[in-house]
Amino acid sequence: MRAVFLDRDGVINELVYHCEPGIIDSPFTVDQLKVMPGVGGAIRRLRDAGYKIALVSNQPGIAKGKFSEQTFQEIRQKLNRELAKDNAYLDQEYYCLHHPEAKVATLKAECECRKPKPGLLLKAAGEMGINLSRSWLVGDGLTDIQAGKSAGCRTILIGKMKCELCQLIDQANARPDAIARDLTEAVNIILSKGA
Repeated sequence: MRAVFLDRDGVINELVYHCEPGIIDSPFTVDQLKVMPGVGGAIRRLRDAGYKIALVSNQPGIAKGKFSEQTFQEIRQKLNRELAKDNAYLDQEYYCLHHPEAKVATLKAECECRKPKPGLLLKAAGEMGINLSRSWLVGDGLTDIQAGKSAGCRTILIGKMKCELCQLIDQANARPDAIARDLTEAVNIILSKGA
């Protein structure tokens, strides 16, 4: 079985500028979650082509004290409701809630599931029966690409290639197989190349 692993923030939903800390990050509230245009249709096309869809995302917001477990679950539920409007569904969701500098003691950890380590993908492959060499990872950060490459997947970076990024990519051994401007373009690449 083949799959497409999707990072969440910056791939499925928009990143959010948080004024108080002055950072761009995940949504901290349900209202901040906005699914990007075309994402539902892109996921549906992958499923129609026979790919399983697994979300794999570092989500340290609870660990950092940015929001509660309940808010995290409400954000997840809203995401799935928004995708369902386009008849698009995730087969599984895998989250790393840990952070090495967490304020919440139970989530303070140097774990194997936090990207750039491949733990989330390896867990998904084991539970879902996925052949990683026939699968793809789509993410918007170098940690996503590193995790995908470590797991043996082909990778697509969402975003634009910048000169300083080229240098970082080579230093981190995180050169993606392709670069796309959004998930729709990434799906076009995946479907054109096949397994």
